[in-house]
Amino acid sequence: MAYSQKVVDKFEKTLKNPEGASVGRWKPGDKDFHRVGTGIVGAPACGDVMKLQIKCENVDNKNVIVDAKFKTYGCGSAIASSGQLIDMLKGKTIEEAQQISNQEIVDILELPAIKIHCSVLAEEAIHRAIDDFKSRRNND
Repeated sequence: MAYSQKVVDKFEKTLKNPEGASVGRWKPGDKDFHRVGTGIVGAPACGDVMKLQIKCENVDNKNVIVDAKFKTYGCGSAIASSGQLIDMLKGKTIEEAQQISNQEIVDILELPAIKIHCSVLAEEAIHRAIDDFKSRRNND
């Protein structure tokens, strides 16, 4: 199995500049943590774990993802899928973000069939992060 050049480029970009690639997290004590939704997903079969956080602001009565961060433990495809998801999320409303599919990530990164589960993790992570954000808003 060979990685596509797109996976390799995204993975290497993350390794060379983690902060610039949005690797990181917001902590519960952070000033704007009430605007953050967190999704943590894992694939027991391969050991990949992804933590995605989205930070939203109300713009024209819509929740817009103004920033996102991730931490992923796994293979190059898992890290590249996380990075690709970050690129796709920023500036989208949460409704638009919910429409992102793993197949879009597969197509963009040209993931091999054996690595499609990495894109599935990314799709699951955004749904969990949005659910968490919504539940926080309902509890405010």
